[in-house]
Amino acid sequence: MYAPARDNEITGFVGYLDQQLDHLRAALYGLTEEQARLTPCRSVLSVGGVLKHIAHSLPAAAARLRGESVDRVFDEAGFAEYMGSFALTDDETAAGLIERFDADRAAFIAAARGCDPDGDSMELPAPWAGILDSRPIKNRYYLGHLLEEFARHAGHADIIREQIDGQSVPGLVLSLSGAPANDFFTPYRAESGTLLA
Repeated sequence: MYAPARDNEITGFVGYLDQQLDHLRAALYGLTEEQARLTPCRSVLSVGGVLKHIAHSLPAAAARLRGESVDRVFDEAGFAEYMGSFALTDDETAAGLIERFDADRAAFIAAARGCDPDGDSMELPAPWAGILDSRPIKNRYYLGHLLEEFARHAGHADIIREQIDGQSVPGLVLSLSGAPANDFFTPYRAESGTLLA
């Protein structure tokens, strides 16, 4: 949890971004590979698919925060790649995804920590929102956008996980951190051989 503090702007953004990434990762704690692919709600999303989608975005997000040029092309191949980022393929594993996510998360957090919120950047086209051109922005806008995106998908992962076995992601985060039981929380104990156990 990003605890209340009198931090500066970038430290606050980084704290909240990392908290949401932590929640996304924790949603897999104690699941089997098969459970990571389950789609128990009316959508096509699985916990593994949600984490894959965010993991897919982290390298480009880090590059943008470092001031590097990044393109987003939505031709047929680009659209297929984007849509494919929401589900694990037959040759991917959730365990392998976690390893990739952890490495990309560290690079992303370092880039976010080193960026100037008032620095200039370009927001890429977002055809799903009717925005077909790049637009000038401040990094502050992009950091806020990423926070909104990560939080929305962390919520998706939380709902999906609760549908699988009733576990809530905040409780899983506390369990992974080794927090002791209290009136509000009973630690979850993952079975040996499951993800993150």
